[in-house]
Amino acid sequence: MSFLNPFALLAMAAVAVPLFLHFFNLRQPRTVEFSSLAFVKELQASAVQRVRIKEWLLLALRMLAIASLGMAFAQPTLTSNLGGMAASAPTAHAVVVDNSLSMTADGASGAYFDQAIQKAQGVLQTVEEGDEALLWPTARSGARRPEPTTNTGVVRQSLAELEPQAGAASLAEAVGRAADATRQADAPQAVVYVVSDLQASTLGDSVATRVPDGVQVQLLPVETQAQSNVGVSDVTVTSRIAEVNQPVQLEATLTNHGPDPLDDYMASVYLAGDRVAQSTTTLEPGLATTVSFTVTPQTRGWLDGAVVTEDDDFPVDDRHHFALHVPEERRVLRVRGDGQDTRYLDLALSSEMVADRIAFRTTAIDERELASAELGRYDAVLLAGPRSLSSGEVDALTRFVDRGGGLLLFPNAQARPEDYNALLGRLNAGSFRGFSGTLSGDQTVASFEQVDLQHPLFEGVFQEQRREEASVERPDLYYVMNFRPSGQAGQTLIELSNGRPFLHEARHGRGRLLTAAVAPTRAWSDLPVRGLFVPLLYRSVYYLSATTSVAGEQLVAGRPAELRVTGVAPDASVRVRGPDGIEVTPEQRTLFGATLLQVGGTLTTPGLYDVQAGSTRARRVAVNINPAESNLQGASPEAASEQLQNATGAPMQTVAAAEAGDLEETLRTRRAGTELWNVFLLLALVFLAAEMLVASQWAPETTSTQTDASPSRRPK
Repeated sequence: MSFLNPFALLAMAAVAVPLFLHFFNLRQPRTVEFSSLAFVKELQASAVQRVRIKEWLLLALRMLAIASLGMAFAQPTLTSNLGGMAASAPTAHAVVVDNSLSMTADGASGAYFDQAIQKAQGVLQTVEEGDEALLWPTARSGARRPEPTTNTGVVRQSLAELEPQAGAASLAEAVGRAADATRQADAPQAVVYVVSDLQASTLGDSVATRVPDGVQVQLLPVETQAQSNVGVSDVTVTSRIAEVNQPVQLEATLTNHGPDPLDDYMASVYLAGDRVAQSTTTLEPGLATTVSFTVTPQTRGWLDGAVVTEDDDFPVDDRHHFALHVPEERRVLRVRGDGQDTRYLDLALSSEMVADRIAFRTTAIDERELASAELGRYDAVLLAGPRSLSSGEVDALTRFVDRGGGLLLFPNAQARPEDYNALLGRLNAGSFRGFSGTLSGDQTVASFEQVDLQHPLFEGVFQEQRREEASVERPDLYYVMNFRPSGQAGQTLIELSNGRPFLHEARHGRGRLLTAAVAPTRAWSDLPVRGLFVPLLYRSVYYLSATTSVAGEQLVAGRPAELRVTGVAPDASVRVRGPDGIEVTPEQRTLFGATLLQVGGTLTTPGLYDVQAGSTRARRVAVNINPAESNLQGASPEAASEQLQNATGAPMQTVAAAEAGDLEETLRTRRAGTELWNVFLLLALVFLAAEMLVASQWAPETTSTQTDASPSRRPK
């Protein structure tokens, strides 16, 4: 309770006046001996007691009447909702408006966002002269930080221009930051009003910004209703290789956020604007389901892709974007070992063989040039039988693989085992244990025993339903390298009849190493003249060069992220162009062989973004809404208050008012409080009336006695 006229409480001292008069009149009578008045002793003690009770009752009524009058003039006001703050003190009003995409849903009282605007306008109606106000949207599009102002017209204009958008912060974070912004105001008091649908999945957690002490927070929930929605939380390109006219596998994760199961639910895949695949499934309530698609790209480059779901109550998440990369060319460096016969390898990768069907751009160098080669310019490196590898070359090749490059190693009969083992050891691939067989011999020492046709390298070579039954041609091997895998992050793709690998994969960092047991010459095997040789070589190059380029990154709208871009000149200015054509230049720094971009916070519009280096498109990334926004289930005001209080450290109070006019009146009452002067004035009148009634009904106590003072009647 507070007092609008606290100085009137000084009049409460008048309460002591009746008490003073009461004790002043209690004089002790002088004792006078008078023999004929002995009969006075016959007065009953009970009569005296009644007199005293009535005297004290009158005294209490008079004191209460005076105290009630004093309280009435002091104008007491109940202000418990604002923590006892003075209603007349200037106040900073921070209005947090939830403009996340969930606010686009419709309720029984209209769209959530329209309700929120009306409530925010009702809050601004309570701003008085001397107060300050600011509008803090949960999604701010990278705009400058809102500041308190005494000009409410500016705040109203910002409110009128506000729209729902992706990239919203959690409600707890927005409340904390808005409360912190009120510190810039000159007002001694601050109140944060939160207008939201209280979406449970985006309220926030304990890492949100804390609310400063003394700032009051009041929740103004909009009226919501149950919604049915299916959201796509993720799209993954599972294929390691993407090529023109070859199948590519996709997986999409769909979640049914509605209360009912959905049978024969259909989702479609669009590629370069055309629907190229669709799939049906059953979606159970509250469960995530993975749906598989097969698409066949018809063109090269960065292709726009999207997984599209059926229409529902929340259309803003019906399209989930992704980017598929079919390389315009695959940059391959072929290193010819000293004395090594590479004519079959050269022919397979020649322009005559490749033509326009396969996007290989091959550069050939000799072994002695490897030390000075700039490996970062290539997607894959083919070591065609190097005789030796220096420590510097081993370091360079290791860095190349770590950063996402692909390496294919063919052996040399004159190889230095320690050099090979240095490279294999650094990549955790295994070790070189000599050779078996005879060069240019005619005796087969081994052949293919088992081929892992489920490996991505063979993906698309066979029809999926016949993949288990497919068989691979078995060449004759005369001379093979004895390779022993390390068993760490490795896999044998083709195993020989002697139990050793013919083709082994080792993963290291973001790249891969493929180790072959034979050189691509007739002296080692008849593989170069078999029909298997060219497809196996091409698939190996596809696989090695596709380590980081099959799909673009997928970012969450409004969430900061790092993007690593390769193949960009160190001094190039990298820009990001959005689906609306607007370009931004993010913060960037140069790493060895790559440029690191700080992006995400400014990318708030869902869609596909191009990373431009000059006039060249370096990458394409997909930006989608936060999957948590697809779950439209709201929290109850009680549960939301508890969660927000745990996250911000500030007590939450809920204002339940359906109409804007009711809200304005409620907020004014909460700020000014409920005045109680009329109650105390009524009490004063009641006490005075009671005092008059008691006084009028009270007559002095008397005792009937008979006295006879005649001397004749006096006994002797």
